[in-house]
Amino acid sequence: MRAFVFPGQGGGVVEPAAEFLPAIRRVVGERIPDQVKMFARAAWDADEIRTLEVRPDVVAGHSLGEYGAAYAAGCFDLETGLWLVAQRDRFLAQAAEECPGGMVAILKADPSEVEEALGEAGPVVANYNSPRQTVVSGLRGALGDAVSRVRGRKIPLNVSFAAHSPYVAAAGEKMRETLDAVDFSVPRVPIVSAADGSVLTTAESVREALKGQMVAPVRWVKVVETLAKMRVEEWIELGGGGVLTRMLKDFELPSLKGITFEDLRARLPQQAQNLLPRKEGE
Repeated sequence: MRAFVFPGQGGGVVEPAAEFLPAIRRVVGERIPDQVKMFARAAWDADEIRTLEVRPDVVAGHSLGEYGAAYAAGCFDLETGLWLVAQRDRFLAQAAEECPGGMVAILKADPSEVEEALGEAGPVVANYNSPRQTVVSGLRGALGDAVSRVRGRKIPLNVSFAAHSPYVAAAGEKMRETLDAVDFSVPRVPIVSAADGSVLTTAESVREALKGQMVAPVRWVKVVETLAKMRVEEWIELGGGGVLTRMLKDFELPSLKGITFEDLRARLPQQAQNLLPRKEGE
């Protein structure tokens, strides 16, 4: 089996393809937020890989990447996805003004040790990325003191909000209302939820997962466990950056291999027999 996976903001920002600019500007105007640029890159990759007739059996996304996964699964069209992500960006920007916060990645520390060091008040675990990488969210004033109690290498993330935490609850509520205003289609392939690793197969379950994902922690460890249980043998990371494929090494799963779309593109003309295009239904 094959999965498509989509990174969140860790994937990096790339300027949208020229062919997408008219649609983007119709939705958001001339100033294009970074989250919209990231989603546009994911959508562009999803469209391009479709022309190569490389198909997924399942898709998943990390944080913002869940919108790319939902688009790739056919849950909404491009302009709807652009509009949803633009609203998400706007609500998080408002949260950053009302409740300034931040996020710090903790490397080479067991997630349970991070939880214990944080305690029950203040900053919280926002992302369970791998057995060796956890991300903490919190208010700006308390975050530094909290992560100082945690062992491991600390890397501050370039954000001004405490995503995937109670501190963005107001933004999450606005996003719930926004998602209710949009029609969702039944996904063409299952989507693995980053909130708990569950498998989503209905339009309403995808909508509900996106409603909760802004506040809920990203449990990417659960996603990888679910993909392994589904006997996924390879994933292709779309959306740029390769961050998820690099993290896959932390899981030590010989049965699951990862490749970025950039690497796949380079290898297809030469070899990559195990990643040759697959017709739908095969």
